[in-house]
Parts: sequence; structure tokens; C-alpha cells
Amino acid sequence: MKPVVLAGGSGSRLWPKSRAALPKQFLSLTSDSTMLQDTITRLNGTNAEPPVFICNDAHRFLVAEQLRKKNIAHDGILLEPVGRNTAPAIALAALHATKDDEDPVLLVLAADHSIKNETAFHEAIIKAETLAEQGKLVTFGIVPDQPHTGYGYIKAGAALNNGFEVADFVEKPELETAKQYVESGDFFWNSGMFMFKASRYIEELHTHNPEMLEVCRQAIETEAPDLDFIRVDKDVFATCPDDSIDYAVMEKTDSAAMVPLNAEWSDVGSWTSLWETSEKDNNGNVCIGDTILENTKNSYINAEQRLVSVIGLDDVIVVETKDAVMVAHKDDAQSIKNVVNKLKAEKRPEFEFHREVFRPWGSYDSIDSGARFQVKRITVKPGEKLSVQMHHHRAEHWIVVSGSANVTIDDDTQLVTENESVYIPIGAVHALENPGKIPLELIEVQSGAYLGEDDIVRFSDRYGRVEKK
Repeated sequence: MKPVVLAGGSGSRLWPKSRAALPKQFLSLTSDSTMLQDTITRLNGTNAEPPVFICNDAHRFLVAEQLRKKNIAHDGILLEPVGRNTAPAIALAALHATKDDEDPVLLVLAADHSIKNETAFHEAIIKAETLAEQGKLVTFGIVPDQPHTGYGYIKAGAALNNGFEVADFVEKPELETAKQYVESGDFFWNSGMFMFKASRYIEELHTHNPEMLEVCRQAIETEAPDLDFIRVDKDVFATCPDDSIDYAVMEKTDSAAMVPLNAEWSDVGSWTSLWETSEKDNNGNVCIGDTILENTKNSYINAEQRLVSVIGLDDVIVVETKDAVMVAHKDDAQSIKNVVNKLKAEKRPEFEFHREVFRPWGSYDSIDSGARFQVKRITVKPGEKLSVQMHHHRAEHWIVVSGSANVTIDDDTQLVTENESVYIPIGAVHALENPGKIPLELIEVQSGAYLGEDDIVRFSDRYGRVEKK
């Protein structure tokens, strides 16, 4: 059994924690580990082989670093050059898995789900694998505990040895319809998790969407290794039809089966769902960080940087980050996506980035800025190096706080240590490297007429970020 982990998605309903450059699957929301890490570690004790991950290019180093931190072995990180939904992504994984004439059973998982009862999950996997070996395309149906209107539903058909045939897939219902579904006992939430032999998915895609399969075949023929990553041709893959596995295959095949799953599952699709699945105090509150509550009940409070006090409110969500505060009623948490759309339309940085931005070499935190200056706290991991670069519009002054730095300015390289500083003029070709054994911490003061992140000309980069001309 080979897991295929879909690590795309923006998680916009969990703003301001989840952002385009750091979506929810890379955050620690339900445990001390990130949701991506939990997705794999909860498979411990199964017969799972090293997994394949699928993500977009912008998140590739996040995936690699989070796997490294947990010593998670993998069979490649497939990079989608453009987003084309789940059906083509899974097709790339299936074609990749069968390249050497192998035909594993694929366990397709989302990287941003919460499953608390791992024993029940493992039992469901065993049942699903039996059906997959028989040629079924298996989905996991969540046993509903309420008439939820935010999920699609699966109607169970005839009983099988380890599950049911799928009688129907239905869209997200109105509340009254959802109540009827739950009361009938025949309907289950659509989890978005699947299991099937790689060859069977390819066969069904050939039957129901041959154009999609052909594009994916052409793309996978161009696959090339790049560090931990597997790249496919962007121009080829961009011609692929955009569709989900549900519409492209599962709703059309006559081999769909379902295994019920009752394992305290959640897709953590909103702050309200995170409140529902979290441990609460005697007043029904979930409190994270430095918080003081008075006369407040059934609320979710998440403080990242500062003291947050909530007084005289019920059923609210309050989330504070270094650069934003979001307050919402629990019943209107889905509207957070509208705020995110406005941020995107206005091209505000809070749509995409946190104040602290992670890079493959470390991170930087923009701690202050003005009309012609910006101050950042930069952390460089031991042994890592920033790209060789220059700027047309800004000069930089680096002050080392801890650790040591090899600083190259044009043809001169010098070692800069704690309490020392160095100046990089506008137009100078420069590079920064941490040659030591501990993280390098420095303060960067930028000054100039334009301080945007796109004022970087890279000449060489160990992370493959130099644009090809």
C-alpha cells in the first residue's frame, strides 16, 4: 500500500493563520505536529510504503522541511506546475507508481484532515485494501454525528464483505435534507479519501476522461528529479482538463465502493470545526496562547503574539497573529473566505504571507517599515546559504546578533560574527551563508526608494530559484 498525500489547497477559511504561502496543512492546529506530519505518522502500524506527496511548486520546500524534521522517508514530492484539481494530481501519482511495471494499492489522503481514533482508521484501511485488491475504487464514508450541510454525502448501496457499493454521490444538502439523510442511516459524509490499485484508476480515467489521462501521460514522461522533487513539463500539464476525482471518475464508475469510517474525523474546514474537535474548558471555550476571558462561553480564542482578552461574548472566534486580528461569530465562520477574497483583490500582503516568511534556508520576520526603510530579523539555518543576488533599488545593512556569517560582496568574502556589521551598497552582488553549527540570527536594515521582494536579481541559487532565460 502506497500513500498518496495531496498537499495542495489554500485553507482560506482558516485565515489569518492559514495563508496562500503557508496554508493550513503546514500548520500545527490539532497537535504539536503539523497536519501534514500527522497525516503520515498516523499510518504508523500499517503496511504503508514510503508515500508520494503532491504539492504546488511554491510549497515544495515546506513539504521537504516538514518531512525532514520528522525523519519521514518518502518516494518523491511531485510538483504540480499549475493547479488542475485532484483527478489529474492523482493520475500523475498513479502513472508515476506504475512506471517500473509495479501496481501498488494507492491510499489517497488529504494532508489537512484530523483523525483522532487511529485504531478505527487502521481497521477501515484493512477493509478498504481488501476491496481495492478486488478491483474496487474505494472511498471512505464518514459516519455522520450531525446533519452537516458543509459536506457532500455518499448513499450506501448493496452490502459487500467489507463495506458497501456506492448507490449515489450527492452534493452538499440543505439542512432539512441533511436531517433526513442522517436519520435514514444510509448516508455518509464524503471524506475525500480513497483507495484503489493504481492500474484501476488509470483504467477508469481512460474510460471516462481519456483526454485528461493522455495529458497526464505526456506530462509524466517528462518527469525529472530536482533535489527531493519530481518535476513535470509545465506547458504540457497546463493543457490538462481541471476536474476533481469525484466528478471525473468516482461518480461515473460502476466499481465504486465505500467503507464506513467512525474515527473522530474532521476536515478542519473552518474555525468552527476546529472548535468542535478541540478540548474545551468548563465554559466550552478553547483557549490557545496568552488569553484572559471573562463572561465568555463556547468560543475559540487563539493568541499568537499578544495577550488577548475577551469579555461578555458567546460563540465567537478570535484569532490573533503578528499582523492581523480576526473576530467572527461561530455561525458565520464560512464568511472568512469573503474577507480573504477582498485581501486578494486589493493585493494586500496579508492574503499571501505572514509577517514571518519561511524560506528553504530559514526565515525572515519584517519587524518594522517606513517610507524608505524596512527592518527584518533573519534566521539562517546551519550550513545554508541565500542566493547570490543584487538589488537595483535598495542598500542593506546587516548586524549579526548570534552565530557567524560568511558574507560575499562582489569579489570579497569576510566572516562576520556577533556584534559586527556589514554594509551592502545598491547594485553590489552579494551572498550570505551560515558556516556554523548554530542558527545565524541577524538584523537587516533595508533603505532605498523601492523595497519590494521582487527587486532581487539571482545569479545562482542552490534551491533552483534562478529564472531560466
